[in-house]
Amino acid sequence: MPPDTRFLDGMKSGNLQTLVNGITRASFCCLVLLGAALKTAGAEGAGVRSAAVARSTNAILHPVIIKRPAGTPKVATGLTNFHGQPVMALCSSCHATTTPNIDTRASAELDQFHQGLNYVHGNLSCLSCHNAKNYDTLRLADSRPVEFADVMTLCSQCHGPQRRDYNMGLHGGMNGYWDLTKGGRTRNTCINCHDPHAPAFPLVMPVLPPKDRISVPKEPNRKRPATD
Repeated sequence: MPPDTRFLDGMKSGNLQTLVNGITRASFCCLVLLGAALKTAGAEGAGVRSAAVARSTNAILHPVIIKRPAGTPKVATGLTNFHGQPVMALCSSCHATTTPNIDTRASAELDQFHQGLNYVHGNLSCLSCHNAKNYDTLRLADSRPVEFADVMTLCSQCHGPQRRDYNMGLHGGMNGYWDLTKGGRTRNTCINCHDPHAPAFPLVMPVLPPKDRISVPKEPNRKRPATD
């Protein structure tokens, strides 16, 4: 990008509007760069400080644990075994004998299973994420398989800004310590908070609104009506 010379041009020509425009644009650029730097420093600062403290004091850095799905999910068949326990089936148990349909985009189009599934995920079809060659895995955009435990890799393909914010500590639920010399930290993965088939959060109303005890004036004392 060529340098903005309007500031210098304004000084040379004495044009006040040109001078103001140059100053405004330069100030805006500085603010944008400063904001980006502060955002990065704030998010990464805790981890950097923890590492620095650990090096200077020989302290042990506690781990950051990211919750992961247990593995390939199973579906309840509605049957029970002789112990009375529900019989679960892998996805491939049924899909291995069915012909994949790359155009299926709603549970209403299904006639054998998954009826009533709430599916609202853009214009994606089922096989945009599920692997038709092996239903016990997921599928990346370049057709490479990915395990269900690595679902965050799949989500990050389309939800890049959210993954960027997650890496910086600005997105995703967590608990534990910012200072890893004090203790560990546990972080959620995407599907701990989002339904993968309908990831948008519903709009809700707060149950109990906050009470402002400072700016709201107190009601004057009301006189009780006289009683006989």
